[in-house]
Amino acid sequence: MTAQPETSETLAALRTRHPRFIYRSYHLSRSGDALKIGFEFETEPGIIFHPDLTIPGIAPSTWEQCPPEVLNNLAFHLGLMEIPSYWKATCSPEIVVEAGPLDEWQRTWWTDLLINGMTEFFYVNRIPFTAPDFVTIRASHPGTAAPPIWPRDAQRSGSPGRILVPIGGGKDSIVTIETLKKHAVPFGCFSLNPMGAARDIVRVSGCRADHVITRRIDDTLLRLNAEGYLNGHTPFSALIAFLSVTSAVLLGYRRVAVSYERSSNEGNVSYCGREINHQYAKTFEFEQKFRAYAATYLAPDVDFFSFLRPLYELQIARLFARLTPYHAIFRSCNRGLKQNVWCHNCPKCLFVYAALFPFLEPDAMRTIFSEDLFAREDLAQTAFQLLNLAEQKPFECVGAFEENIAAFDLSIRKLRAAGQPLPPLLRLVEAQILRNGTDPADLADPTDHGWRVHPLLTSWNEQHALPEELAGWLRAELDEASQ
Repeated sequence: MTAQPETSETLAALRTRHPRFIYRSYHLSRSGDALKIGFEFETEPGIIFHPDLTIPGIAPSTWEQCPPEVLNNLAFHLGLMEIPSYWKATCSPEIVVEAGPLDEWQRTWWTDLLINGMTEFFYVNRIPFTAPDFVTIRASHPGTAAPPIWPRDAQRSGSPGRILVPIGGGKDSIVTIETLKKHAVPFGCFSLNPMGAARDIVRVSGCRADHVITRRIDDTLLRLNAEGYLNGHTPFSALIAFLSVTSAVLLGYRRVAVSYERSSNEGNVSYCGREINHQYAKTFEFEQKFRAYAATYLAPDVDFFSFLRPLYELQIARLFARLTPYHAIFRSCNRGLKQNVWCHNCPKCLFVYAALFPFLEPDAMRTIFSEDLFAREDLAQTAFQLLNLAEQKPFECVGAFEENIAAFDLSIRKLRAAGQPLPPLLRLVEAQILRNGTDPADLADPTDHGWRVHPLLTSWNEQHALPEELAGWLRAELDEASQ
């Protein structure tokens, strides 16, 4: 696929006009128990950005014991992770890091994240990004042999068993925290600029350690967007990785459990000979790369892993279906995020609806969605995108094609077993992909899931970094749900 001429012309003009993006500095300040980190970036010539982050709840002992160079290293890395959000406005061909040192391996690592984490942005803006000199990261200071990480020789405070769990508002992190609660594991909740659903989840969970991090985006970026500069998707989950590990160091946690599933490993579309994956920063590939980086340059005693990596989204939906106190409060819809509602029109809404339908009664579905999305014939194209019957998979955090097929298949089987007519959308889906010439009577037994469904619901992905004990707990939940 070739770049659209109008975007190519805009891109070329921006890169010529703004040849360098510079990470100039960061600064730290303390206000009570909170650490505020400010950054200065410049898009040459003369476009200055000053975003900031605030991490509250830091204990007095941490302020006393944490070496200043460690705080500086953590802050420096959070600034590195902010670069994609501001660099994307111009895609300047050179990124200069003046704020701190980077060795060659780090520069390669950050270039890899920038390219792979921004592929959706490149695709949507029709930017050809595969040339070796598309972007170069240069550091003003070479990396040191021993980065300032804590501890190196001494142990810091914090229980080895405590787990910090990022909360976004959806069902996945709920399954994580409820499984940890079941086994009396001490945990804290981490949220970044939380909306209503995330706050409600923390409240219902009974979590007493609620860590709310504030991130402020510089208004200058919003102004540039309004003026026609480039805009689009950035690897937000990579920011969560760096910010959650930093918070773990400062707040006394030794483990960070994100809630990313194996479904995120599947891409959306191909472009410029590369796979474009909306969820790249949630993939096992990135998880492994980040774990290696954090162990060397960030926090060697913080274990970062995805608790749900062995499972598909459909399996997670089955586990979540049992957690009724959360049904009315969780939200997965990005379009309705600020209003704390389901929009009922997007791929994410339809996917979550289809994933939960086989495992919940009609009253429970109404409690969550207030509308029967399977009655919506106008969602047919969205369904076909989920089922690999369209040009591309939606740029949303949705299931893999095979489990999406399974979700719709199970929904059809459930209704036929109950002797109920199929609503319009399911009739269209059945005609397009699920029946394949099979007599509907063959689909009547809901316990006969067929080759598409049963192996998937009991599947376990061995590509994960889950500690053995926690993996055993998750397996037990899966087995219990299958009975």
